[in-house]
Amino acid sequence: MSSMKKLSLPAMVNALVGTLALAAACSAPAFAADKTVLVTAIVEHPALDAVRDGVKDELKDEGFEVGKNLKWEYQSAQGNTGTAAQIARKFIGDKPDAIVAIATPSAQAVVAATKSIPVVYSGVTDPVAAQLVKDWKASGTNVTGVSDLLELEKQVDLIKRVVPNVKRVGMVYNPGEANSAVVVKALKELLGKSGISLVEAAAPRSVDVGSAAKSLIGKVDVIYTNTDNNVVSAYEALVKVGNDAKIPLVASDTDSVKRGAIAALGVNYYDLGRQTGKVVARILKGEKPGDIASATSSKLELFVNTTAAQKQGVTLSADLIKSAKTVIK
Repeated sequence: MSSMKKLSLPAMVNALVGTLALAAACSAPAFAADKTVLVTAIVEHPALDAVRDGVKDELKDEGFEVGKNLKWEYQSAQGNTGTAAQIARKFIGDKPDAIVAIATPSAQAVVAATKSIPVVYSGVTDPVAAQLVKDWKASGTNVTGVSDLLELEKQVDLIKRVVPNVKRVGMVYNPGEANSAVVVKALKELLGKSGISLVEAAAPRSVDVGSAAKSLIGKVDVIYTNTDNNVVSAYEALVKVGNDAKIPLVASDTDSVKRGAIAALGVNYYDLGRQTGKVVARILKGEKPGDIASATSSKLELFVNTTAAQKQGVTLSADLIKSAKTVIK
């Protein structure tokens, strides 16, 4: 009898340990179980990288940390829409809890690939024009997100602060870029309410930016640019025309101020990422993406360039300079 007890003791201990381990696992908080968030962007550059980092940092603050209870994977499409589609298909096959798609082409690729897995877009200027959602309300689908669309009223206000007596605003843009076409239409209507006209100059390619800007000489009081890819990639050509012809340049991309625009009121993309991360966390905690309305950035930053103002024949008010987050001299 005693020998049987000695033999059975190890087995009894092992059984007890196993039971305790199972009980501990079952008693863990529901959201502490591993979650998977897959992230993709159309290309890697400072603004989009900042969105990605903001999402990751916000998720950590919300209780989802890589290496503890969050599986995180990031892939860039390196500027190729075909690659973006491949990444989207791979991510769908991995069946994550949420996919974060940064910038319009990547978001379009992911949304086209799934109707069930939660998709949170970010850094998309116009999600309605991009056909990610039907409108800005809660979509009722698997898609929601945060846009970098700027309030045009604030952009017009900035233009007036740089050029108080403005009557004609020029805009160089690519008519083939949907987001730019939307901005042009809305800006024309908004300026018209103040008796200001919009003069358009088409730049279908980056190499057309300089000649398009030259076509505005003598026709406009200021040139405004949005985040049009062609224009931003060739902004130096626009700056040369502005400096030579003494035409003030106002942008919506703060990096353009560093390159020679007088001023820009633009999105802080890290904050945009934090805002996006809050949406992702809500989904990981049980909310449906279709119940969360699309949103725009809640934080903007004003950059001014006093040297550019001098070159383009403008004297900035002390109030405008004082209100800027960053002043470039």
